[in-house]
Amino acid sequence: MVAPCWFPRHETEHGRPSIRERRIPQAHDVGVGGALTTRCSGGKVAVWVAFNLVQARSARSRAPTKPQARTPTNLAEQPHEQLESVLGATSLTSSNRASFASLARRDVEGIRPLDGRPTWLTAYRIAMVLRSRRLEDLLGSRLDKIGYGDIAALIGRQEAVEAEDLDYKQQHYGNDPKSREELAKDVAALANHLGGVLIIGMAESRGVPSRAFDVDLDDRHIRDLQQRIAASTAPSARWEPLSVENPANPGHGFLLITVPRSPEGPHAITVPPTKPTSAALRYPRRAGSKTDWLTETYVASAYRQRFSAAADRAKRMRDIETRLVMGELSRTRTHLLVTLVPDVPGEMRINQRSFTEYRDQLLASQPLIATEVRLFRHVSVGSHRLIVEQRSGQADSDLVHLYDDGSGIWAQPLQTSVDNDEDPADRVRSLAGDFLAHRLMSALVFLASHARDRCGVVGTVAVEVDLVDGMYAHPYAPPPPMPLPGQAARREAYPLAVDQVPPFPSGTHCATAAQAEVTALVDDLADGSTGLVQAASLLADHLFHTFGIPEAHCITAAGGIRAAAWQLTRRTGISAWAEQQSIEVTD
Repeated sequence: MVAPCWFPRHETEHGRPSIRERRIPQAHDVGVGGALTTRCSGGKVAVWVAFNLVQARSARSRAPTKPQARTPTNLAEQPHEQLESVLGATSLTSSNRASFASLARRDVEGIRPLDGRPTWLTAYRIAMVLRSRRLEDLLGSRLDKIGYGDIAALIGRQEAVEAEDLDYKQQHYGNDPKSREELAKDVAALANHLGGVLIIGMAESRGVPSRAFDVDLDDRHIRDLQQRIAASTAPSARWEPLSVENPANPGHGFLLITVPRSPEGPHAITVPPTKPTSAALRYPRRAGSKTDWLTETYVASAYRQRFSAAADRAKRMRDIETRLVMGELSRTRTHLLVTLVPDVPGEMRINQRSFTEYRDQLLASQPLIATEVRLFRHVSVGSHRLIVEQRSGQADSDLVHLYDDGSGIWAQPLQTSVDNDEDPADRVRSLAGDFLAHRLMSALVFLASHARDRCGVVGTVAVEVDLVDGMYAHPYAPPPPMPLPGQAARREAYPLAVDQVPPFPSGTHCATAAQAEVTALVDDLADGSTGLVQAASLLADHLFHTFGIPEAHCITAAGGIRAAAWQLTRRTGISAWAEQQSIEVTD
C-alpha cells in the first residue's frame, strides 16, 4: 500500500494546494483510492480493487513506503453504484468498450470473488465483436461496420472461399435434431480454434460464395440461437450476432454469427448425437473448411491449460515487471511502467532474418503519438525478447522489452518540475497530467501493435500501469540499501504530485507509487481509436485517484479528447492526431 504525503485542502495564490499548514496525522486523515482489476478462475470473473492508503505525514518524514500485496475486498451495499464503478461508466447504459472488455470473458452469471462469497452482480451480458485482420481485409471493414454490399461483393471471389475462420449457410438452422447438432458443432469448432464468422444467408459452391439468399432478421431468430447455443455447448461458447440488412429488402439480409477464439476452451457439444458414437461429450475444432474432433489427450491438456491460464497470466505479468525492475534499480527518476500480457499468447520467431526486419521497423518507428519523433536508437536480443532502448545502458532513457509471446513492458522516465517555494521542505515535484496521459496512450498503442502485428495476438490483453517515484518504489522491488558506516544517507527527492491544466483540479496528495489495471481488446489499443482512449481514461483515472484527483480531464471515459485540459505545447498535436483517428475532440 502506498503511504503518500498529505496536503491540507488550502489553495495558494497559484491554485496548487499548499503543504505549509501541517499537523500530526490523525485516523480520519486516511482515505482510499483504488485500481479496478478483474481475474478469472474456473470460468468465473472476480472483481478486485487495489487500495492505496493516503495517510497524513509530516513533510520532513518522507521515507518511501511501497505498495503491498493486493487483497480482495467486499463490495459495497449499493449495487447500481458498484456496477457503474466496475464498468467505468456513469450509468448502466453507457458504452465503454475498455471497461466492458474487463468483464467480457463470458456471460457473467453468479459472479463471485475468489474467496467464494457471492456478490450483488447476478447477470450481465457484455458484447465484444470478433476482430480479425484477415476477415477485415477480405470484407474491407470491421465486422461491426460492414454493409450488405460488402458481403454481397464476396460472391464468386476465390479468396472468399470457406476457411478455418469463415463458413457460409444458405438459411437459418432448423429445429430438427441434426440442425441443432450442426449449430453447436459449427460454433464450438470456431471457439476451439482461431475464432471466425458464420454468414447465414449466403449459398456456396465448392466453398466459394455463389448467391445471396436474404434471411429473416427478426429478433426471434437471435433469441432462438442464444438459447440453443447456451444449451448445447459446455462451457457455453461466447458469440455475438450481427444483422446486416439489405436496403432493398427491409427486415431481411445476412445474419453473422461472430465467434472469437475462446480462452475457456475446449467447448464440448452436449446435444445427443444423430449418429452412433461412444463419446458422451464431443469436442469439435475447425480444420481448414472442415471440422475435426479433438482427441482425449488434447482435451485433457486443454482443460489443464484453461484452469491454469488466469494464474499463469498473473505470474507472467509479475515476472516481466520483476525482470525489468531488478535490472534497473539505479533509476531514481519518476517512471511510468506499462505492462501488457495477452490472454491467449501469440508467437514471434526470432532469427537473424526476422531480427533484422524487426530492428529496422523499431528504429524507424515513431512510438509517441501525435509526434514524428524517432525515439529508439538501439535494438538487441535478450532471452525470449527484443530489447529496445532510447540510449543504450543509460538510466534516464526509455527502455522496452518486447517478448516473443506478445507480452511487453515499456519503462518511461517522466519529466517533472520543482516549484520555487522558499522553504525547501515545502517544495514539490509536479508531473503534468496531460503529459502522463500522452505517454500512457503511446505505450498502449506501441505494445498492443507488437502483440498483434508481430506475434499474432487476438482477443483481450491484460494491462498494468505503475507510476513510481524511482524503481525502489515499485511494489516488486527490494527495500533500498542502507548506507554503509560513514557513508552519507541518500538524499530524499521532493515529494511527487500530479497537476492538471487550470481550471481543472490538481492533486491534493503526494505519493511514491500508484497502480492501475484494465483488460482491453488488443485491436482497440493497436488501432489507436476510441477504444484506446477509453482504456487509457480508465487507467489514468485510477492513477490520479492516488493523488487526490477525481478524474483525468484530458481524456474522457467516452473515448474523447478534452482539448482545454492539454497544455498549449501539446494541444495542437494531440487534437490533430485525434481528428485523424476519428476521435472526438471537445473543449
